[in-house]
Amino acid sequence: MPLQNRVDPYAAIHAVSARGTFMGNRGGCFHTEARTLKRTHWKSRHWIICLLDFKGRKRELMAPGKYTELFFLDEATALAAGHKPCFECRREDARAFKDALVRAGVTGKTASVADIDRLIAGEVQERLRCKSTANLAQADALPDGAMFDWGGGAWLKLGDRCLPWSFEGYGRPVTAPTVSVKVLTPHATLNALAAGYEPDVHLSADQN
Repeated sequence: MPLQNRVDPYAAIHAVSARGTFMGNRGGCFHTEARTLKRTHWKSRHWIICLLDFKGRKRELMAPGKYTELFFLDEATALAAGHKPCFECRREDARAFKDALVRAGVTGKTASVADIDRLIAGEVQERLRCKSTANLAQADALPDGAMFDWGGGAWLKLGDRCLPWSFEGYGRPVTAPTVSVKVLTPHATLNALAAGYEPDVHLSADQN
């Protein structure tokens, strides 16, 4: 039975057997000793995206009292779910992400990690807590790497195409629609993408 540790673009956490290409966490431990999730699926606003392998570290998944490991299909999925690059294992990417936020005018050069967490994970937490409506935008106008809901499913925007998301990978692309859709990627992250941050995308996006 797979653990409940796979995150979708809506920021929901599922128990599925498909593997991801990135891991991460939400600021600490929110699982029980039985390795099931507690009612609230985060510990703080510090939601990060990490490498699967870093300095050969090995750990038991969901060990008692340790942080709750989460897994993502790719970085685009993790960004949509409200996470951002880790400053320890992905320092270069984390700096590039912050630089893009600064270029976009979302935050200043002196902004702290907590400031950025408030903007990004804070938006998603509010959406999950209050079941508020996602932002609306025209799909074909979104920056590359953004994700949105269309017809009840999650889609990735790449160039003039969009690709349907699944835990196993992306499906066959279609032309990005010229309609208003529910944007899943948080507002600040959208601006970082528009300012040039390029997320890692699952290889299936290039195979369709």
